[in-house]
Amino acid sequence: MLSNHEEKLINVSHTRLHDLIKAKLEKAGLKEDQAEETAKHLVYADLCGIHSHGAVRVEYYAERINKGGIISEPNLNFEKTGESTGIYHGDNAQGHYVANLALEPAIKMAKETGLAVVGVSRVGHTGTLSYYMHKVAAAGLMGISMTQSDPMVVPFGGAETYYGTNPIAFCAPSDGDHPLVFDMATTVQAWGKILDARSKGRQIPDTWAVDENGAATTDPNEVRGLLPIAGPKGYGLMMMVDMLSGILLGIPFGRNVTSMYADLHSTRDLGQVYILIDPERFAGLDSVKANVTQTMADLNAIKPAPGFERVQYPGQGSTERYAKNLANGIDIPESIIAYLEDDAVHYNNYDGLSAFAN
Repeated sequence: MLSNHEEKLINVSHTRLHDLIKAKLEKAGLKEDQAEETAKHLVYADLCGIHSHGAVRVEYYAERINKGGIISEPNLNFEKTGESTGIYHGDNAQGHYVANLALEPAIKMAKETGLAVVGVSRVGHTGTLSYYMHKVAAAGLMGISMTQSDPMVVPFGGAETYYGTNPIAFCAPSDGDHPLVFDMATTVQAWGKILDARSKGRQIPDTWAVDENGAATTDPNEVRGLLPIAGPKGYGLMMMVDMLSGILLGIPFGRNVTSMYADLHSTRDLGQVYILIDPERFAGLDSVKANVTQTMADLNAIKPAPGFERVQYPGQGSTERYAKNLANGIDIPESIIAYLEDDAVHYNNYDGLSAFAN
């Protein structure tokens, strides 16, 4: 839902939000199993406080599904290309659904051989990578996942966009109630934070983004390119992500990755990759779990620096927000709830927008 102002928030239960999202996606044209999996994923994102990948995305997905840019009756198949390798061909179906299906052969392969490298080829947007990593850790595996995205980032020293925010996620099982899972973009800041600054009329730090000339900007309305984390280091990471989830799979890469909004009648051909490792082939699952748990405790016990209340291990904030919101409900903008409850499939808000539109 597009918005240029701060909105009233409505508190809804995760079950109510799931049902609203699922119903809307089915109305847009998704089959029940696809809508069910996508709704689970989007609610997970909102529970974690990752609202940029939650219910706010439903209208965009509904519009793309309705216009044929997401294939609702795909021809899916897993191609095993080696003892520990394979490609899940997604036929440009709903990304969350396909990426979740691809986990099954990837986990099975890692259990059988100790390692799995599985590409998810030609799909729509696959959402929050940490969602999949939780399932990998629950299977007793360590894992890495990464995915390409549409060009919004200038390479280090450049004034034109080439790569996407190209996130990376990692997981490791623990002895506790929660595994260690973190998920990060390879940009200094997420695009959603810049949109938030726009809506509130606030400036942004000059380390986040650049204007059309490649110059650092503090005006969120002038942003025409995001910056990689740690300069050339983040630039190298986002290149790695693009090569492993794009070039390796023989699909569009770099500036050829399709824009999220340019043409919602066309498919996106995106890629994602899973690299899964069975700890039993190394130190052993029990040892890894114990030492991951010790690492989490050690990090929490470190003396905090001035201005900080405590040290958290990576991903801990999302885990704590998930538990809190699961118990107390999720705060969702009123306009998003109104859309989900409305009879309209979508409002034709997204087709043809720039990547840097509101």
